[in-house]
Amino acid sequence: KWKGEGTTQNLESIVIGRCYDYIRIVNPAVGEKNCSQIWEAFKNAFINKDPCKILPKDYELFINLTFHTIPPNKSLFWENNQLLVNSFADRGRRYMSLGDTLFGFVADFLYWCGQADSPGLDYESCPTTVECENNAVESFWRMASITYAQHSSGVIHVLLNGSADGGAYPQPGFFADYEIPNLQRDKISQIIIWVVDDIEGPDIDSCGINSVKTLETRLETLGYDVTCTDNNKSVMFLLCLD
Repeated sequence: KWKGEGTTQNLESIVIGRCYDYIRIVNPAVGEKNCSQIWEAFKNAFINKDPCKILPKDYELFINLTFHTIPPNKSLFWENNQLLVNSFADRGRRYMSLGDTLFGFVADFLYWCGQADSPGLDYESCPTTVECENNAVESFWRMASITYAQHSSGVIHVLLNGSADGGAYPQPGFFADYEIPNLQRDKISQIIIWVVDDIEGPDIDSCGINSVKTLETRLETLGYDVTCTDNNKSVMFLLCLD
């Protein structure tokens, strides 16, 4: 048995249902997509395989089938504050975070893995990233993150948690390792970093110090115009509301 949660029950129905929900209600502007085909491509990336030998490129067909443009100035990257990002982005109405794209939306908060030499899903347990890096979920989000970063443009926003243990900008982390290296310098006019502390939480990290300073320096060295703001008002209002 692995240490991670097993495959989410009713995975197929959830993925196909979310796909239709997205193209019909959440964001019909993406146009027609074949949701059954999308499920097959998703499943075939990891089914019948060793759950520790799934690579990001295994999801290429799934990404191709779900792909749509990300509107300029709408990209919202983040670390350590997924629920806040979800409510702040508001399903693409304010911003389009990775979870607000079709390819992120269908898989958000789900778990899945297959088994070598078996066409079934493993509902008992799935490997964690500590047990093996190339697991089905980790490789999926790497591929999704790379795609999201490559197609982000205009003014880019990054929402970081100033109360997070170990700092607002984790290294290693998805933003550090998969998103920053895949940003397209010529398509991006500015990067705005928001560092927001939890309401009752400690103020561990802020603009210009600790890990945020490391991030600002890295982005500036890469040639980006970078602005950083502590405790952005609109995000704070949302936190207060919660």
